[in-house]
Amino acid sequence: MVRESSSSGGGEVVAEAAPLGFPDQFRSYSENEKHWQARRAFLIRNLPPAAAAAGGEEALSPLRVDQLLSLSMVWANHLFLGCSYSKDLLDKVTEMAEGIEVDDAPHFTTRDELMKRNQH
Repeated sequence: MVRESSSSGGGEVVAEAAPLGFPDQFRSYSENEKHWQARRAFLIRNLPPAAAAAGGEEALSPLRVDQLLSLSMVWANHLFLGCSYSKDLLDKVTEMAEGIEVDDAPHFTTRDELMKRNQH
């Protein structure tokens, strides 16, 4: 389950509301439900207010849509698959995903963490 913390202090809200057709048209064929719901919450959370009011994609330039989709994939790949990216990029997507909580997200151990553990 994916929850999004309310910035108004009202607790957690399941991320469901989205403009019609957006972002569901961007779900990957191989994306399971858990990964999709997390990435969907990321996309909805980062839609500019004007785009959300206009129904999603119509108010976004194709370049902005591509950037948002790419950043959502970076976040999901890092969260679920343990992919590593530059610190600046990870900082950006982590900030963009602030407030999105994913139940049972895996934890990955990096090679550096393993090396530190084995030195002691």
